[in-house]
Amino acid sequence: MQETGAAIRVRGQVQGVGYRPFVWKLAQQMALRGEVLNDAEGVLIRVAPVPPQAFLRALRDQAPPLARVEVVETVPHTFRRRPEGFVIAESGGPGTRTRVTPDAATCPDCLAEIMSPGRRQGYAFTNCTHCGPRFSILKGLPYDRERSSMAAFALCPDCAAEYADPADRRFHAQPIACPACGPRLWFEAAGHEVPGDPIAQATLALRAGRVLAIRGLGGFHLACDAANPAALALLRARKRRPSKPFALMGSARVIAAHALPSEADWHLLRDPAAPVVLVPSRGTLPEAVAPGMRDLGVMLPYTPVHHLLIAAFDGMLVMTSGNLSGEPQVIGLDEARAKLGAFADAFLMHDREIVRRLDDGVERSDPPTVLRRGRGRVPGTQPLPPGFETAPQVIAFGAEMKAAICLLKDGQAMLSHHLGDLGDALTLEEYDRARRDYAELFGHQPVLAACDLHPGFQSTRRAEAAGLPVVHVQHHHAHMAAAMAENLWPLEGGPVAAIVLDGLGLGPDGTLWGGEILLGDYLDITRIAHLRAAPLPGGDRAQAEPWRNAVMRLDQAGLSDWADALFPDAPREVIRRMALAGVNAPLSSSAGRLFDAVAAVLGLCPMRQSYEGEAAMRLEALAREFGPAGVPGFELGEDKAEIDPAPLFGQLRKALAAAIPPGLCAARFHAGLAEAFIGRAARLVETGKAEAVALSGGCFQNAMLTRYCLDRLHRKLPGVPVLAHRLTPAGDGGIALGQAMIAAARHLRGAETE
Repeated sequence: MQETGAAIRVRGQVQGVGYRPFVWKLAQQMALRGEVLNDAEGVLIRVAPVPPQAFLRALRDQAPPLARVEVVETVPHTFRRRPEGFVIAESGGPGTRTRVTPDAATCPDCLAEIMSPGRRQGYAFTNCTHCGPRFSILKGLPYDRERSSMAAFALCPDCAAEYADPADRRFHAQPIACPACGPRLWFEAAGHEVPGDPIAQATLALRAGRVLAIRGLGGFHLACDAANPAALALLRARKRRPSKPFALMGSARVIAAHALPSEADWHLLRDPAAPVVLVPSRGTLPEAVAPGMRDLGVMLPYTPVHHLLIAAFDGMLVMTSGNLSGEPQVIGLDEARAKLGAFADAFLMHDREIVRRLDDGVERSDPPTVLRRGRGRVPGTQPLPPGFETAPQVIAFGAEMKAAICLLKDGQAMLSHHLGDLGDALTLEEYDRARRDYAELFGHQPVLAACDLHPGFQSTRRAEAAGLPVVHVQHHHAHMAAAMAENLWPLEGGPVAAIVLDGLGLGPDGTLWGGEILLGDYLDITRIAHLRAAPLPGGDRAQAEPWRNAVMRLDQAGLSDWADALFPDAPREVIRRMALAGVNAPLSSSAGRLFDAVAAVLGLCPMRQSYEGEAAMRLEALAREFGPAGVPGFELGEDKAEIDPAPLFGQLRKALAAAIPPGLCAARFHAGLAEAFIGRAARLVETGKAEAVALSGGCFQNAMLTRYCLDRLHRKLPGVPVLAHRLTPAGDGGIALGQAMIAAARHLRGAETE
């Protein structure tokens, strides 16, 4: 006998998160009959009789913790036969329109189970529908066990019973496992497995000052005792990483003993994504953990392996990416033995295959900032702004450094994880693999490609070889559009004034931009003002050696004698001749290189940076003691088109001669630079030329600069939207989003005018 009911389509992040058993329980409570299943578009519910509004509201409002419900659609449905009861049906076949769930940190229930007597006590691969590996083990959609690296582990009767019980929190938890049937953990040294408890053995090695390679969720870490100076020195020497800060892992109690997390920091630390969070240091750990920094990058343990190890060690561990310098993170067992054997004294191994490399994400809570998009955030998507509903499928190839790709499909943007710098051959290989992986996984069939203007970028070359129409996007326009898109600025939202401060990006005039005020929208921009350009003698060497930028800026300011006194042993005349002749000394308006110049004048790694951004990061750390809130800034000169930093160097020289502390000078630099750009952007709004202000570019990963700009803009322009990054990187890791949006906008506008 037929019966009329409803078919309900739920879209979003609803597979692999316990959504079907949630619907099953809800239907039982409301005496509804029918079925729920996963299919290519998300979750499909067929129910009789016609469900009450309370049921439809609960589908969104009471969803499981990891679910992200975006759409609930209801249409009438007629059952050929009256359904008896409510069941969870088999998945509706392969497909690619639904959301893939990011990997999630161990939930409280599973943690309690690991630490308590029972079948899974001490088991390093315990998980349920509310936590555990997802994207890192996924091979295809829909997300089922046979399409993951857990297919190699047949369920034992106990796990099979839990998996089949809709009332159990492990119902259809695809990575479900226990010691009887799941992956195993072992300790390995000198090329051989060592019998015994692997966690106890690893703990002893760490306490003895050894370096340990640990296979985790998205790759290997290199770990050592963060309180042991000798162990830190050993790891730095082996990895040839003299000063770049190490990421740390510890329990909440241990983190609180060494850092000063705010309430917002704790909230972010305990997020299911479990990123590395930058928090103020108490200064109790050796300086070698994070030389020259006032913050520590800390994270809580996020897998059972980490929880067990941290509980046994009872201290803070360095937990840095396991890779050769510049190369992608190691994920395979044999790969780890070959590449990490020179770094690590021993290995903590497991036999669950890692399908894709995922570095730890790095974030800050105040202001909310994603410095590196990684494990736990990908492949999360975000909706496109109003006006982009009919946007075509687009692939954006991103930048050359901090590479990432972006896919547009079905009204959503998917920004990939951090893929690294494409100048490294193995990173480029990983980049190509990731493009194929994402395309296959999401059924992406782009009709348009977007990339940077720079013809020498590997990302540009890949776009031009893709066999698609290509939209070349100016680097800083892409930064601006990324900030607009993240804040859902509409396609027809009106012009935006953008302050874009970063390292380098090719401008349409052939020079290298980097300190810009732009006016425009998704379609086009006008360059309103910029930092006065200065030569970069030596090209790439000027990015690595801050003294070169300092000499150029001091010469422009008429302070060549000071440059000679500050850098007496540097080949100053050589680079001056290069600049004068225009040989390997391209002009650049880069704000990043201005930060380097000021840092060098203040004695911060003047001759060479050991990692990208070191000078600027140390400059911010130096300034933290003083502000710059309430600090009068050094004044920059400006005319119609240029913001000239020359005057600030004269003021800086006088300040240092008057024994003003270098930290206060650094704070005054931050304030002065911000004010010079804020004033110009605000005038564009005040004169009716712009409707909002956007902040983008790698310099806005600087918390002090970002806070100052946000505060001053909100005060100067009350009620005016300030479009800043919160969920996507302000630096080059977010640029693919902007490229994709610009390509889509131009396509849509072209379609309208045809």
